[in-house]
Amino acid sequence: MGTLGSRMQASSQDPEEAVETACASGKHGCECRKRKRTAHCDCDSEPDEEDALLDTPRRKKLKSTSKYIYQTLFLNGENSDIRICALGQEWNLHKVYLCQSGYFSSMFSGSWKESNMMVIPLEIPDQNIDTEALQVVFGSLYRDDVLIKPSRVVSILAAACMLQLDGLIQQCGETMKENVSVKTVCGYYSSASIYGLDSVMKKCQEWLLNNLMTHQNVDLMKELGADVMEPLIQSSDLFVMQVEMDVYTALKKWMFLQLNPSWDGPIKQLLADADTWLCKRRTELGEEEPFLKTEDGAPFTPVFSHVRLQYIINDLASARILERDNILPPDWLTSVYKSQWFAMLRTEHDNDNGPQDANKEEFESSSMRCGRKLTKDGDYCWRWTGFNFGFDLLVTYTNRFIVFKRNTLSQPCGGAVSLQPRRHLAYRLRLASFDNSGKLVCSRSTGYQLLTLEKDQEYVVMNLDSRLLSFPLYVCCNFQYTSPHMDRRPDAPEPESSARSVS
Repeated sequence: MGTLGSRMQASSQDPEEAVETACASGKHGCECRKRKRTAHCDCDSEPDEEDALLDTPRRKKLKSTSKYIYQTLFLNGENSDIRICALGQEWNLHKVYLCQSGYFSSMFSGSWKESNMMVIPLEIPDQNIDTEALQVVFGSLYRDDVLIKPSRVVSILAAACMLQLDGLIQQCGETMKENVSVKTVCGYYSSASIYGLDSVMKKCQEWLLNNLMTHQNVDLMKELGADVMEPLIQSSDLFVMQVEMDVYTALKKWMFLQLNPSWDGPIKQLLADADTWLCKRRTELGEEEPFLKTEDGAPFTPVFSHVRLQYIINDLASARILERDNILPPDWLTSVYKSQWFAMLRTEHDNDNGPQDANKEEFESSSMRCGRKLTKDGDYCWRWTGFNFGFDLLVTYTNRFIVFKRNTLSQPCGGAVSLQPRRHLAYRLRLASFDNSGKLVCSRSTGYQLLTLEKDQEYVVMNLDSRLLSFPLYVCCNFQYTSPHMDRRPDAPEPESSARSVS
């Protein structure tokens, strides 16, 4: 360390001599640095290939400057030329920074009386905005980056929208999309609808389509309003588990929770309590009319109208439950029974072997929705229940292959089986796995396809990469077994056995 005298002597050295000494010792690689820095030196510009090495210290310096500005001007309010008062709190700010906000820029540049005021009271009509959100939003004008907590994002978004800060609004939207979960999805969806964030609404709807049926949750069902539930039930992208009857059952539980929000129990008990509640209304209250025709049930009518009843009444046990529950108006069921009866007659007597032409719109609106959960890797073979006009379709998962088989003679079947040489169907198969928050980990889709199968013919639908597989794996299928329109001539030639994709 040396003595005190030697350190003082070194410190009293002429600055120019110090530079020369430094150059002589190799601390500076440029001879021009021995001169006083009164003129431009080309050596101050580093070669292009070293720019990447200089990025980090430059960022640190700017960040340090940003911190200084934030601390000195915003937090300490030094040299403030305007005071903002809102929600019982005051901020000593600066017009030059506030003008980054479209709200304040218009205020200061126009003929508004506030343009010459030193103290401006702000009216806050939005109840989502609080002082903490205003602190973050005002502070964002004085710094390069802002940390937005998912739990605070709605309030910050509301304040950013009021003050017209597009960059912060975009950051709030990204934060929301990255943190959609069972606890946030309804709040985020509602806020995105209020503040016009379409991409956030889409992300929340995608999350709900994937998780509503695959990960049923009591609190989520209580929070979901009819306006959100209706487009979910209508969509062909709803990730259905088991069959369409399970969509109806989920709606029955949801309706019960909407009318009995104080219910608190395990989800395994929910269906039994919902059935008991419906039975009590029928017996003790003497209700004979369908529940959707009552005052309590009317608000749920639009949601139930999107249940694809044609795929429920094709199973005897499910049809009996519909009759017992007496939720749906009888005319709904009558029209579906009639439609399905004619579809069956066309299949048997009018040579309707299934869809052969691309009709994606019809497929989206009326295809059969079904699904299955594969808990771990292994061999699986299953069929979905219900009468499908003699088309007994077996689905197999084995060795990372998913295979469709049109069963006619090779395996037992509990119902009628069509022996027509060829049958056609439209289908879409999707696979997905999710993390604990319901986010997609991996997904695959065949897209909309048309397929022709001969008797007992198998067809490989999907070949999976084991590196991308994550279990449990959810399988969701959409099917259409009959032609949507019967304008094809009965003697029209049938296509060769094949599968083709429809873009």
